[in-house]
Amino acid sequence: MRNRSRWIAAILLTALAFASLEAAATVTRQNADAFSKKVALIRSQSEAGRRTARRTALTQDELNSWLVYESQPHLPTAISSPEVTIVGQGRVSGNAVVDLEAIGKRRSSGGTLDPWSLVGGRVPVTVAGILHTRDGMGRFEVQSAEIAGLPVSPSFLQELLSYYSRTPERPQGVRLDDPFPLPANIRQIEVGQGQAVVVQ
Repeated sequence: MRNRSRWIAAILLTALAFASLEAAATVTRQNADAFSKKVALIRSQSEAGRRTARRTALTQDELNSWLVYESQPHLPTAISSPEVTIVGQGRVSGNAVVDLEAIGKRRSSGGTLDPWSLVGGRVPVTVAGILHTRDGMGRFEVQSAEIAGLPVSPSFLQELLSYYSRTPERPQGVRLDDPFPLPANIRQIEVGQGQAVVVQ
C-alpha cells in the first residue's frame, strides 16, 4: 500500500512538473518577436488603402512573451511583471506587481480608516473586465479588482490609474470609464479564448 501511494505521488509530481514546464515554455523570445512583427504589420496596414477588412490574430502567449521581453521601456517604473489572460467573449484579466509607496504617501490622510494609509510597497494588482470595441472606439468595463488578494472599489482603482497614467498632455491621467479611439485604423478587436483578432 505504501509503495502504491509513493507511485501515485511520484506520477502526480511528474505530471505537475511537466505542466509547469509546458506553461513556462509559452513565454519565449520567438513569441515576443512574433508579436512585434504583427504589431508592425497592423501599423503598416493602417497606412495602406483599405479595400477589404484585414484580420490579424494576436495570441495570449505572444502578448505575454512581449510583456516579458519588450514591455519594460513602455511601462511606468513602478509597474513590473505584467501578465494578461484572454478569457474569451470580450473578457480579459491582467495582473502586475505595482509599487504603491509613492501614491500611498501622496494620498494618505494619516487616518487609521483611510485605505491609502495601509498602502505601500510592491504588491500584486489584478483587474478583470470586458473590452468593448466597435467602429474604431474602445471601452473597458471593469468587473473586479484586487490588490494583494483583497477586493478594491473602482474608485480606488481609478486613483491608481490616474496617478500612473499622467502625462503633460493629460495631467489628470486616464479615466477608467472613458471611451478611447483605437489606434492604427482598428475597427474592432474580437476577444476570443487565448487570442484577440484585430480587425482593420
